[in-house]
Amino acid sequence: MDYALVSMPLLLRTLAFALALMTAIAPAHAHDVADEIAVTGFVKPSGNETEVLWRVPLAMLADLDLPQAPAGFVDLARVGPALRLAAGAVARAFALHDGSKGEGNVPLDHRIVALRVSPPGDREFETLDQARALIHGPALPADAAVPIRPGFVDIHLTYPAVADPILRINLSPSLVQRLHLGLRLVLPDGAIRPFEIKGAADAVRLDPSRWQAALAFVGDGARHIIGGADHLLFLLCLIVPFRRRFWPLVGVVTAFTVGHSITLVAAALGLVTIGRWFPPVVETLIAVSILTMAIENVLWARFERRWLIAAGFGLIHGFGFANALGESLQFAGAHLALSLFAFNLGIELGQIAVLVVAVPALNWLFRVEALRRYGVLLISIIVGHEAWHWMVERAGAIKWAELAAVEPAGAFGALAWLALAAFVLALAWPIGDRLRGWSRQIGA
Repeated sequence: MDYALVSMPLLLRTLAFALALMTAIAPAHAHDVADEIAVTGFVKPSGNETEVLWRVPLAMLADLDLPQAPAGFVDLARVGPALRLAAGAVARAFALHDGSKGEGNVPLDHRIVALRVSPPGDREFETLDQARALIHGPALPADAAVPIRPGFVDIHLTYPAVADPILRINLSPSLVQRLHLGLRLVLPDGAIRPFEIKGAADAVRLDPSRWQAALAFVGDGARHIIGGADHLLFLLCLIVPFRRRFWPLVGVVTAFTVGHSITLVAAALGLVTIGRWFPPVVETLIAVSILTMAIENVLWARFERRWLIAAGFGLIHGFGFANALGESLQFAGAHLALSLFAFNLGIELGQIAVLVVAVPALNWLFRVEALRRYGVLLISIIVGHEAWHWMVERAGAIKWAELAAVEPAGAFGALAWLALAAFVLALAWPIGDRLRGWSRQIGA
């Protein structure tokens, strides 16, 4: 069944109205965060206590009024009491909780084991053993020159034994946006689980159980689809011409999930090698997919092929999901495969939730005569306009010199080339199908 909207008077009237609305739509631009605060930490649970070591920039502790020598250097002869205050401030800023006893708002009590001021350029804090030996080693001479801004304070704390370690970050908004925390969880068997936290973060569960990881990633997947404007607009274009077919539309969005699951898992497991140039390419192609669906809705939407187009475009959207999941996957603990499945399940549940809300809402809105006649066209033009601007903006972020230097065999791998081929097919098939239809009409 064709859903064609090709009446020129209708197109012109709706286009004029859409252009008036679109004057209020402006693209959002990100802003950079300057003066990054780099913090390094180690957490090692053991049988009767939990050991925590921190390296924190002295500049982060400016409010403590560290005693200064001339020219902005730390007065090492008088800094001892201020360092103990600094240790307490760091323990509050990066508070350790035990989730097995209820997270609550009360951090575990800590004990200060050792403190040390370290000069900039000190490289002896890269492993737990190095950090421990440094903090407990000889102190700097009292006349050593350690500038406050690039210098560090190294802190060794101990806590009671923790069965489910949770780190809560309690910093002011101005500090947390500049935070770059490199944390290492050292497990009892010696294995190291790295974390890299940039910007806003609240509670970080360092060693989640199977069910904790699954629930967290189901929630992440659902929030990502519901909070992702580009994915939501793609879903809107998928469903708006066929809003009366709820259960068939569930099948269409499930096909989209199958497509993006393939490339998401492959990228997350490192089966597809990608470079820095790849994310903007993917984001540009996602915008192209939205624009294509909007154009199809205007000219030749057919339900029979929606599931295949959704699956083809889903292969590219999966790389976009993988880009978003990249930093979150470090919180999967020992449950990587389960967390990937849970994230995909969360996306599917989020998509169905969107259908549950959007389909009745669209049907209710389309009771109005004007929307019943022009609604699909109007929505598709507005979405297509936004997708066009996204496409242009994102294409501008592509490093074309890097892209030209890519070796086809090694950059993507066979799976990535297959994904791109399926994307091109999903893009070209509707256009070719419509051109063949027009050719038959002209020939007749």
